[in-house]
Amino acid sequence: MAVLFSSESVCEGHPDKVCDSVSDAVLDAALTADPLSRVACECYTTTGLIVIGGEITTKAWIDFHKVARDTIRDIGYTKAEYRFDADSCGILLAVAHQSPDIALGVDKGGAGDQGMMFGYACSETPEYMPAPLMYAHKIVKRLAEIRKSTSPVMSYLRPDGKSQVTVEYDVDGNVHRVHTVVVSVQHDPSAKQKKIHEDIMDNVIKKVIPSQLLDRKTKYHINPTGRFEIGGPHGDTGLTGRKIIVDTYGGRAPHGGGAFSGKDPSKVDRSGAYACRHIAKNLVAGGFAKDVTIQVAYAIGVAEPVSFHIDTRGTGTMPDLLMSRLIAKEIDMTPNGIIERLNLRRPIYRNTAAYGHFGRNEKEFTWEALDLIPVLKKALR
Repeated sequence: MAVLFSSESVCEGHPDKVCDSVSDAVLDAALTADPLSRVACECYTTTGLIVIGGEITTKAWIDFHKVARDTIRDIGYTKAEYRFDADSCGILLAVAHQSPDIALGVDKGGAGDQGMMFGYACSETPEYMPAPLMYAHKIVKRLAEIRKSTSPVMSYLRPDGKSQVTVEYDVDGNVHRVHTVVVSVQHDPSAKQKKIHEDIMDNVIKKVIPSQLLDRKTKYHINPTGRFEIGGPHGDTGLTGRKIIVDTYGGRAPHGGGAFSGKDPSKVDRSGAYACRHIAKNLVAGGFAKDVTIQVAYAIGVAEPVSFHIDTRGTGTMPDLLMSRLIAKEIDMTPNGIIERLNLRRPIYRNTAAYGHFGRNEKEFTWEALDLIPVLKKALR
């Protein structure tokens, strides 16, 4: 019997992603001037308003208003008719310093909080990511590319939107076909639904999903309510860290207790998850397993993880327990070790806020590099 699995993604103009983007832009602004900045920045947005809050300890001077407006403008909210735009939206600040109690542990190289983080990789796509999520990401990224281009094609597009892809797997767990594609895209009032449907099919779906995976039985739901004119923060409130499954593995793997955006790398919610993905991807790419989930856990103020666990779902070249022990012994999973190995004290985070933190090939995504394979071969020889 075939198995169906679905994953979603959202456009950078989705209100939650607006907040993620501003939070990470603030983080980058701090790290640009002070690489040792401690940042936990969260945002809330609604019609005509964005609130920036959190705990930030830095030597940098941050022009929060400029950072927020530049980010909102880059996303595409530039018109008053959207009821939320870069030049007229109100910006409120509620920012304090990091708690000195937390700093006691972080200052000595310990984790910034307790918690567990996960990393995942599989062999079903070139990115070593689940196929439903990768295709969902590619759809919304393609929408943004079209919207921001100078081409008149689909000039009615607005910044908000969503995608969802359901993939059918055969009995052996291999990708067989795309079962259903859902795309909801914000548009100008003048756009006709028939035209939107045709454009999405021709310029988006058929451009990013391989033709051999689409057949006459594939179902398409494009703007299924019939209209999507009101969107962005005017259509719904947004909050940093509310799209954690979009950010990670589309529901294929577990998620830890914290979100990523707006957090500097001393927060293991972010750096620990990146390190686990780094190891998992290299294990799959190196031929040590076809499907890998890694969990790591920390105690606040303690550098060494309290646990490290690998699950290959029976696809590994050796028992999972032995693999876990050998890798934990070979690879430094302390916060400082991760930060140094992945070079995380740089202003690289704004680009992670949309289209997923994993499965990317941009150079700043160091946790996607396949540079651990020699280390793993040594550890697992």
